[in-house]
Amino acid sequence: MSSYRIIQAGDSRSFPADHAFLQAAQPGGAAAVIVGSEAGAALRRLAQIDACPFVAIELGTECLGVHTGESRGTEGSNVVGFARYRLGSAEPTPLVELVRQPATPDAVVQAARAAFEAAGLVVAVCNDFPGRIVDRLIRPYFNAALRRLDEKLASADDLDKTLCLGLGYPEGPIALLERTGLVPHHDVSAALYQALAQEPYAPARRAQVAKQRAMGGAV
Repeated sequence: MSSYRIIQAGDSRSFPADHAFLQAAQPGGAAAVIVGSEAGAALRRLAQIDACPFVAIELGTECLGVHTGESRGTEGSNVVGFARYRLGSAEPTPLVELVRQPATPDAVVQAARAAFEAAGLVVAVCNDFPGRIVDRLIRPYFNAALRRLDEKLASADDLDKTLCLGLGYPEGPIALLERTGLVPHHDVSAALYQALAQEPYAPARRAQVAKQRAMGGAV
């Protein structure tokens, strides 16, 4: 497994606290892992990128191509993106979504994957789309649940109970959003709606109200 060094570039949603993955880093590691909200800017300052077995940069909802560039569907290098999945204010999960581009070498993906898995994280590899796997699937579900609540299909408790008992979910969507925050849901959903222009990602009314309240009532 390739050794790696950590480059801190602002606050990290993936690693807000100490973790075995951070502890295993070496100051002179051959690979580079850039964590934090300014990872893209740090990538642009990184020297000798081509000499690294891999460079992994933390992503928000954006595509990796925002930071590496795109070229006729043939883009790809030793730079991959990653995000440890975290819903709103909840603690990050063990899931790491690892982002590759069309021409990213398999050896690069495998080297990055091995580094995350060695620290006990679970890796899912995905292609370069805004929101990656989980948010692309779950945000329309949350928006639909909020809209059904507005339509008075059932009470919030009965909507949650039905989905938990009928589909085996550990927690219903309304309770989950109340616990982790409607405002973070609004922000992620709005970003995906802007990127994809698909109606299911448009933030539901209740998420819009929560966002407006958080901004002091601004529209």
